[in-house]
Amino acid sequence: MSGIVSAVIAVLALLVLCPLRADAQSEFLRGDRMPYDAFDGLDKIDLDVSGGVIHAAFAPGDISLPRDKVLDWVRTAARAVSTYYGRFPVKSLKLLLVPVDGQRVRGGTTWGYRGAAIRVLLGRDSTEEDLRHDWIMVHEMVHLALPDLQRRYSWLSEGLAVYIEPIARVQAGDLAAKSIWQAMMRDMPKGLPQAADQGLDNTDSWGRKYWGGAMFCLLADIEIRKRTSNRLGLRDAMQGVIAAGGSHEVNWPIERILSTADKAVGVDVLANLHERMGAHPVAPDLDSLWPTLGLTMRGGHLTFDDAAPLASIRESITK
Repeated sequence: MSGIVSAVIAVLALLVLCPLRADAQSEFLRGDRMPYDAFDGLDKIDLDVSGGVIHAAFAPGDISLPRDKVLDWVRTAARAVSTYYGRFPVKSLKLLLVPVDGQRVRGGTTWGYRGAAIRVLLGRDSTEEDLRHDWIMVHEMVHLALPDLQRRYSWLSEGLAVYIEPIARVQAGDLAAKSIWQAMMRDMPKGLPQAADQGLDNTDSWGRKYWGGAMFCLLADIEIRKRTSNRLGLRDAMQGVIAAGGSHEVNWPIERILSTADKAVGVDVLANLHERMGAHPVAPDLDSLWPTLGLTMRGGHLTFDDAAPLASIRESITK
């Protein structure tokens, strides 16, 4: 009899606790803003990174993986971003990890209006393999390096993240160069202007925002390297923005971002490219560009031609 009573009490306790846990978790998922106040009430794990610290916290909920494995994944992403920028983009980051149903990383968002913050939705059944192949954490950390912009210029923020994320992972030794060039050849055409396009600044489609922005970054990277005898690239330009005090914690007009980046490399590539592509539906000939970089698809496999005119630039982008 006492066993039955105990079982009933246990069931009632679960019924009471489960809604509380659900409500507690929903506090960290509600709305499209970072729940800074709720985050401040959680226990933090401080991760030292190059030039800064990440204050990581887990929202209520179970995760199959040990927390140490999750934190290793965070460190790996931070190392890739720090490799690209020469340091972590901000001195202090609030990182909120929210367990959700399923596997893999389910999404992420970055804010800066009350200090740099990222919220990542982590599938509670994620495996180490899921985290090893994840790109979202690096993508969100790349956002930290760019000042906040008006919505019409979100193509620059998203385009930089799409373009830099895989390159940073190659530079850190986490990806193979061939895999990211093959992905660019496959996906970059999604960023080409379609009918009724009015330029990157005035066309709010998914393809233009993400891959159109990435295409802008690739063209800028190549042109900077051409004009500096391959000494400098987009990486150096964006490091110049950070050195000038730029980050997601500040609001800058796009003109200031681009002029600061151009000044860092000594050539006016980004501002001029924006003048051409921002208000006009420019469609670069990607099919002609790939062979000049030494990229050729044969039988579904990518081959590098190191004798191609821009092969050295291709190599420098991921070095």
